[in-house]
Amino acid sequence: MRNPISERETVDALVAAIERLNQDSTARVAILTGAGSAFSSGGDLRAMQKAFDVRSAKPSLTPHYYKFGIQRIPLAFEKLDVPIIAAVNGAAIGAGLDLACMCDMRIAAESARFAESFVKVGIVPGDGGAWLLPRVVGYSKACEMVFTGDTLNAAEALACGLVSRVVPDEQLLAAAKALAERVAVNPPHAVRMAKRLLIEGRHSRLDTLLELSASLQSLAHATADHREAVNAFLEKRKPDFTGD
Repeated sequence: MRNPISERETVDALVAAIERLNQDSTARVAILTGAGSAFSSGGDLRAMQKAFDVRSAKPSLTPHYYKFGIQRIPLAFEKLDVPIIAAVNGAAIGAGLDLACMCDMRIAAESARFAESFVKVGIVPGDGGAWLLPRVVGYSKACEMVFTGDTLNAAEALACGLVSRVVPDEQLLAAAKALAERVAVNPPHAVRMAKRLLIEGRHSRLDTLLELSASLQSLAHATADHREAVNAFLEKRKPDFTGD
């Protein structure tokens, strides 16, 4: 199983899962990983061959195919306030790599492989990869990956900041869960609001982000978890956060 994500049924399922997660007020953090030996192979080339056969394809319909297909995934992630960790357990290729970049944190198994490989099949990143990848690895490295389509191993991904940690394959989920637990112990409202600031900060002016920060801070100061955190610090004890 290579977990391709270009088919409408897969897109629908993934978007629905993200929306359910976002609506779950008890959710504090999530982990995304692949079934089997791959994280995601990206687009299904056989299905794409049928959809875009040069003898029958209608170029005017292609934007509709992407807009109401795979492009719904990054838009769903953009609305997600729950922190999400990509546990990359194998190949993350093309749209599969971009799917990992949609997550907030990425850790990789030693067997993980990464490639922004669209150019290898004569197309461009159609799922937002040209927006996502430079914000993860920087413009120069993103250009290298996009223009060459070369594959990075886990160590190379770590070196360029694509992932923050590499672990033995058998330790991947345990490492992802340990990271999730470090997030989950914190006040959930503060974590969600902090994530929203980070997302908005990717394209906001400083003054605009400061305005949003002040507004969210006024809400954070009013939470019971904030009062509990201050009291616990002053009383030299561990806080008990309830999400209130």
